[in-house]
Amino acid sequence: MEHDDTREGLRCLVTGATGYIGGRLVPELLSAGHRVRCLARSPDRLRDHPWADRAEVVAGDVTDAASVARALAGVDVAYYLVHAMSSGKGFEETDRRAALIFAEQARIAGVRRIVHLSGLTPVGVPEHELSPHLRSRAEVARILLDSGVPTTVLRAAVVIGSGSASFEMLRYLTERLPVMVTPSWVHTRIQPVAVRDVLRALVGSARMPSDVNRAFDIGGPEVLTYRQMMLRYAAVAGLPRRIILAVPVLTPGLSSHWVGLVTPVPASIARPLTESLRHEVVCHEHDIARHLSGPPGPPIGFDEAVRLALQRVREARVTTRWSSASVPGAPSDPLPTDPDWAGGSLYSDHRELRVDASPEALWRVIEGIGGENGWYSFPLAWAVRGRLDRLVGGVGLRRGRRDAARLRVGDSLDFWRVEAIEPGRLLRLRAEMRLPGLAWLEMGAVTDEDGRTRYRQRALFHPHGLLGQAYWWSVSPFHAIVFGGMARNIARAAAGSAARDPQHTPAH
Repeated sequence: MEHDDTREGLRCLVTGATGYIGGRLVPELLSAGHRVRCLARSPDRLRDHPWADRAEVVAGDVTDAASVARALAGVDVAYYLVHAMSSGKGFEETDRRAALIFAEQARIAGVRRIVHLSGLTPVGVPEHELSPHLRSRAEVARILLDSGVPTTVLRAAVVIGSGSASFEMLRYLTERLPVMVTPSWVHTRIQPVAVRDVLRALVGSARMPSDVNRAFDIGGPEVLTYRQMMLRYAAVAGLPRRIILAVPVLTPGLSSHWVGLVTPVPASIARPLTESLRHEVVCHEHDIARHLSGPPGPPIGFDEAVRLALQRVREARVTTRWSSASVPGAPSDPLPTDPDWAGGSLYSDHRELRVDASPEALWRVIEGIGGENGWYSFPLAWAVRGRLDRLVGGVGLRRGRRDAARLRVGDSLDFWRVEAIEPGRLLRLRAEMRLPGLAWLEMGAVTDEDGRTRYRQRALFHPHGLLGQAYWWSVSPFHAIVFGGMARNIARAAAGSAARDPQHTPAH
C-alpha cells in the first residue's frame, strides 16, 4: 500500500500495545494522523482503552508467523515493542525466535520501516559480561537491523514515567526507606529519559528516510547515579533527605529480592532492572534529533520528568502500567489490576447498602454532603480531625462548601476538593488535609439488577513511605465507626427525605 507522506498518515502496526510503552504510543500515533493496527494475543485487553474505537485490533502472537504475516499486510511502519521481562527459562530463545519471525515477515510484506525500543548497553563491555536481558535485547536489535527492512533501534536506559517499573522501583525505594543500605550499583552512572521523550522519538521515527538503518541512543539531558536519582526524587516529592549507605555484598539476585520486599515491583521484574544497573548506561551519541520529523524540542530534565510522573499518580491518571505488558511465550497473562504492585499500594474501604429511596433522592443526600450538612458520621471524630489538620498547617474543616445543594468539579468541600462528579451517579472527593499519602472518598447511587437503589461508598488511601503505611493501619480499626456509620446514615437520610416527599415512589 503506497502512501504520500506529505498528504496522509502512515499505516502503523504496534506490537506490545497491551504493555507500558505500546499502550501510550497508540494514542500518540493516532494524534499524529497515522492509522494504527495493534497485534495482541488477547484483543479483549484493549477493549476499554480510550482509543480502542479508533484503532484496529487483530489477534495474534509474534511467535506465530501466520498471524504476524496477517497483521503486517499493508503496513508501512511496524513497531516492535515486545520483549521478555521475566527470568523464566528459555526467554532468550523466545525473544530470538520472535524477532526472526517478525523480521522475515516484515521483509516479505514490504514494510517500509521497523521501529524497535531496546535497552541502552554499556560501551566497551564484552557482551558475555552483560546481563542475560541486555544480551537478549542487543541480539534482537541486531536481528531487526539485519532484516533487510530499514530499521530504527532506540536504546534507552531508565525510563521515568508514571507506572513504569523503573519509576515505581525508584519511587518506592525512596519513599519507604528514609535510611537505606543499598547495593553498590547505586553509584552507577545512568542517563534517565522521560517517557514523553521516548514517545516523541518513537513517533518521529516513523518518517525517517529509507537510507537510515541504525541504532540511536536516547536519554535525558543529565547523567546521574542512582543515588543522586533517589535524592533528587525525594526533593521533588517533598520528602526529607534520605540517608543512603552502599555495601558491596548484595548480588543482583539479593538486590532483586530486596527491591521486591521494599517496593511493589516483584523480584522477577526487579532482577532485569537491577542487573542492567551494574554497568554505566550513558548515551554516547545524540544523533536522533537530526533524523526526527517535527520540532525537536529540548529533552525533559530528570526533576521535571519526576514531577510530571508524580502529578499523574496523584491525579490517578496513570494510563498504562508495566504490569499489563504481554510476554511472548508466557503461559498466561495477569489482568492489569491483578498484581499488588501494579499501581503501588492502594488501600480501600468498601461499603454498599440497599436504600429504600429512589436514586434521585439518594443523590440529593450525596451531593449535599459536607459543610453545614456534615458528614453523617461521628461528628466529634470529624471535628477532631479538622482541628488536628489545622494544627499542622492544613485547611481543616472551615472551608465549608460553595453551594449548599450543588457541587461542581473544583469546588472545595471542607478539607476535600471535588475531583469528579457524574450527576446522579458518582461523586469523587480528593483529600486536601495533611496526610502521609493521598486519599479519596467516592460515593455513588446505582440501581441493581432487581431495580433497587443501592448506595456505594469507597475510601481509598495511597500511602507515602513507612509513615503512610503506619497511618493506614493505625486508623483502620476505626473505619467501621467512621465509614460504616457514614454509609448507614446516608442511606437513612435518603430514605427519610424520600418518605417526606409525597411525590416519592420507592425503588423496588
